[in-house]
Amino acid sequence: MVTDDTNSLAPLLPERHPQHDLFICDVADAVLKDVMAHMEHPFYSLSKKPETAVRRYEHNGNWLEITPSVKGLATIYDKDILIYCISQIMAKLKQGKPVSQQVRINSRELLIFVNRGTSGRDYTALVEALDRLEGTRIRTNIMTGDEEQINGFGLIDTSSIRRKQGMDGRLLWCEVKLSDWVFNAIRAQEVLTLHRDYFRLRKPIERRIYEIARKHCGQQEEWRVGLINLLKKTGSQSPLKRFRQMIKHLATHDHLPDYSVSFNAENDIVTFRNRGSMTPHLPAPWDGRLQTESYDEARAVAPGWDVYHLESEWRAWLGENEIEPKYPTRHFVKFCKSWYEKRGPAR
Repeated sequence: MVTDDTNSLAPLLPERHPQHDLFICDVADAVLKDVMAHMEHPFYSLSKKPETAVRRYEHNGNWLEITPSVKGLATIYDKDILIYCISQIMAKLKQGKPVSQQVRINSRELLIFVNRGTSGRDYTALVEALDRLEGTRIRTNIMTGDEEQINGFGLIDTSSIRRKQGMDGRLLWCEVKLSDWVFNAIRAQEVLTLHRDYFRLRKPIERRIYEIARKHCGQQEEWRVGLINLLKKTGSQSPLKRFRQMIKHLATHDHLPDYSVSFNAENDIVTFRNRGSMTPHLPAPWDGRLQTESYDEARAVAPGWDVYHLESEWRAWLGENEIEPKYPTRHFVKFCKSWYEKRGPAR
C-alpha cells in the first residue's frame, strides 16, 4: 500500500525525502533495478482491494498461474520491496561484493528509498506487504537464467521481522529470502534500470504501463502497441472502455518517466516515444567482431531466428547492463540459446 497525498491534482507524487542522501548515501545511490520478467508479465495486482481469485495469463507460449493467499494477491506497491532488494544486490555485484538470496532490510531506509512516509501506518503496511509477497504462489514456464521452474514458488520464500519493544513498537528491520526464480534472474543479469520517478507515479496502472514501456520500448526511439494487447499485458481487470479512458488521460497529462505517450483513438494504437533519457542502442563496450563460427553456433541453438537480429539484441543488452564479456562467442551463443528457449521458433 502507498500513502495518498493530499494534492491529488499533481501528476506525480512529491519527492518526500529530498535530503535522504544526507543520511543513507549508500541506499540512495543504488540504481533502481527490476527483473525483466516482472516487467513484461502481469505478476501483480493493480487493485487496492484484496484480490483472492486465482489468475492465469498466457501470451506467445508463456503462461503464468498466480494463486493468492487469503490476504490477497501481492500488489504492484508490494513489489517495491523486491525492487529495493534487487537494486541492493545489483549494486553489490557491480562493486564485486558477495551476495545471497537472504537480504536484510532497514525498514526506515526502505520506506525512504521507495518514497513512502515513515509514520506508524507505513510500517504496518510494510508488514502486510511482506505477508502478501510470501503468500502469493506462482507456477510458470517463464524462464529466468536458463531454468524453468514449474513447481509452485513464492515471490519471496521467507520473511522475518524485528520490532522495538514488542509488537506495538516501531519496526526496526526485516529480512527476506528471495525465491530461486527471482535470484536466478538477478544472477543472469536479466534486469533493467528504472527511473527514480517510478516511485512517484500515483496510480497502479501508470506504474504497470511504465514497466511495459521500459521493457518493450527500451532504448528505441518509439514502440507501438494495440490497446487490447496493452490491456492484456497490464493484467488490469478494467473493461476495455474504462481502460481506453485511462490511456487517454495518461496521454493528455503525459507524465510517464523516460517515455512520452500518445493515443490514436481511431485505430486504438498507443505509441511510446523515448524522451531521450534512455540512451540509444549502443554496441557492446568491446569493439571486436564475433568470429564466423559464432553465427553457425547461434543458428544451431536458435533455429529460424535471424542471428544478426539476435546479435543486435545481445549487444544492446550488454551495453544496457555495462557488461564486457570475457568470452564473447560463448556469451553470444548462450544468449541465443536462452532467447530461443524463452520464445521458441521465430514467428
